[in-house]
Amino acid sequence: MSVPLCPSRRDAITFTAAALTLPGRAIAMPSAAALRPHGATPSARQLAWHRMEQNAFVHFTINTFTDREWGYGDENPAIFNPKAFDADQIVAAARAANLRGLIITAKHHDGFCLWPSAFTEHSIKNSPYKNGKGDIVGELAEACRRQGVKFGIYLSPWDRNHADYGRPAYITFFRNQLRELLTHYGPIYEVFFDGANGGDGYYGGAREMRKIDAVPYYDWPSIIDFVRELQPMACTFDPVGADLRWVGNEEGEAGDPCWATMDDKGFTPEKGNSGVRGGSVWWPAEADVSTRYGWFWHAYEDGQSRSPANLMKIYFDTVGRSAGLLLNLAPDTRGRITDEDVGNLATFGKAVRDMYATDLARSATASASTARRGHPAAHVLDGKPDSFWASADGATTPMLTVDLGAAKTFDVIRLAEHLPLGLRVDRFAIDIAQAGGWREIIARQGIGSQRVIRLDAPVSARHVRLRIVAAAAVPAITEFGVYLAPLLLEPPHILRDREGLVTLTSDAPGQAIAYTIDGSTPTAASPRYTAPFPLPDGGTVQAIGIHLASNAVSTVGRRDFDIRKSDWKILRASAPQAERLIDELNRTDWIAPLVGADGKPCSVTIDLGRSVTMRGFVLKPGWHAPQGAGDPAAWTVRIGDEPALSGPVQETGEFSNIAANQAPQRLVFGRPHRGRYIEIAFPRTANGETRLAIAEIGLLTR
Repeated sequence: MSVPLCPSRRDAITFTAAALTLPGRAIAMPSAAALRPHGATPSARQLAWHRMEQNAFVHFTINTFTDREWGYGDENPAIFNPKAFDADQIVAAARAANLRGLIITAKHHDGFCLWPSAFTEHSIKNSPYKNGKGDIVGELAEACRRQGVKFGIYLSPWDRNHADYGRPAYITFFRNQLRELLTHYGPIYEVFFDGANGGDGYYGGAREMRKIDAVPYYDWPSIIDFVRELQPMACTFDPVGADLRWVGNEEGEAGDPCWATMDDKGFTPEKGNSGVRGGSVWWPAEADVSTRYGWFWHAYEDGQSRSPANLMKIYFDTVGRSAGLLLNLAPDTRGRITDEDVGNLATFGKAVRDMYATDLARSATASASTARRGHPAAHVLDGKPDSFWASADGATTPMLTVDLGAAKTFDVIRLAEHLPLGLRVDRFAIDIAQAGGWREIIARQGIGSQRVIRLDAPVSARHVRLRIVAAAAVPAITEFGVYLAPLLLEPPHILRDREGLVTLTSDAPGQAIAYTIDGSTPTAASPRYTAPFPLPDGGTVQAIGIHLASNAVSTVGRRDFDIRKSDWKILRASAPQAERLIDELNRTDWIAPLVGADGKPCSVTIDLGRSVTMRGFVLKPGWHAPQGAGDPAAWTVRIGDEPALSGPVQETGEFSNIAANQAPQRLVFGRPHRGRYIEIAFPRTANGETRLAIAEIGLLTR
């Protein structure tokens, strides 16, 4: 929020033609007493994790070969064979993006192990990879050591393959596997325990649903103690709050502010996103987000990798708000990161390095309205994480002024608190000096491990001021940096309406758009977009943005479209307003009871206007579900040329990870089906809600 300046502070500034005289040159009487920590503070392992800032998640397992997000546990290990697996290429891609640690999905929910576990046959030892002698976990651990990247593991507590899942015997099995991972692969910096637990599975052939009460079943406190015993410096991402918490979404967006503290009254996604100011537990947020819609590689997502500009936005929305970024990379069936993903990661990493290469405040001078003995204002500019400026006792709203020596142009401010002393600053503002006085350009809550704020547009100034507006204890600021971010262009937005008309738009001013629809990669010489164009029968649209002033070009944006929906009609539905499912407006949700008035599961039947061959469908989750409404967890389909569709169900499936990841769900049928009518039913919700919220349904016919 905007904080008005005190008139007396404005009046204290005197401008002359030659120089600017600033208040605060006469430092207040310093205090010699040592500062004591305020509130909760990080442990040594948490502090080390904070300083890593951003790390890589690597989702790679048998799902990569089945084209699934969640496997059932019934997969044949014989299909896992990444013939060109290259651990060094994967780690190098992470390093190019400045990702300092790497976490591999050693075992996902399907139970397939990427190391030759002695406790299950559902593992890499029974795959063709290296004739059963391979060890993906070990190869990645060694590549991380070679390239100076820290190594971590993901071990799913849920195992849809194991016959004893849900019974006491499984816990012994789970601990045995955890011991293997924590004792065979060197130092581990993080152990990631997924929150997905219980549901449908293969379970040694039982093919049933098993429900558990996760905390008492696993006895999480004892699991955490087990990790501490074997890897004392490993942070845990876990349900009980030992070290790291979930940020509450998989979109790469931390709250503003995002406090590193929480209370002990139970976790909710909303609390995870923002934290709890003054909470008794140091439990910082980790923001897991993928470079693609899904966590695992899918061929249909090629061409849709997050752009460098989008990755930069995610950086400011996570790392810039004191959260840790965990950016997912998805190797393909070769066992390599695609060239598209590598290029985007490298461009993003270079942009971050270029931004920080020149700290415009590094050769500046700093003064403060008050400073503590041994902690002068100059400490915010020395680049040392353990030195800091602190104000005198009782001075909780001090000001710090940085003189850049000459007018400099910048659009990024970076601040950091000295974390061993706790979270001390509640609110702060940044001002710049102009001819008429100080002008506020930033007002925020919380600083924490770091605050990296990008302005809407660059500004020019010689003098920049940090104003602590409110603090729970005297501030301890370890960093004040001023930077100019490089130009990164976001690819154009590609939309198609119900009539099949395609529109291309750009968020940035001064851009032209070039596009193709023939499968070729667009260049500056490609046709320029001037008006919406028809694409009624589907196809691929690719587009780039061209910055007219600099001739800079964005990465390629791509959208694949199927048949248009202009002829579609809702034949019947278990709740009104089902037309919202086919309006091509992603923010209009269909809200429906899970059970219809006829006592049958929620369903919708669509008349396509003509008979077509259907290979699957796409469902977009609800945009903002109201209280009591959630996402579907499972689906059934009937297809035919008779409106009644009275025959048996032809296809069934699940919506994997839909409650946490709101990306479109692409469901492929076991075989094609032809018909004019399709009925999709939803027998249950992901989290037990009594109503459903769905934004859009599309078909796969191509």
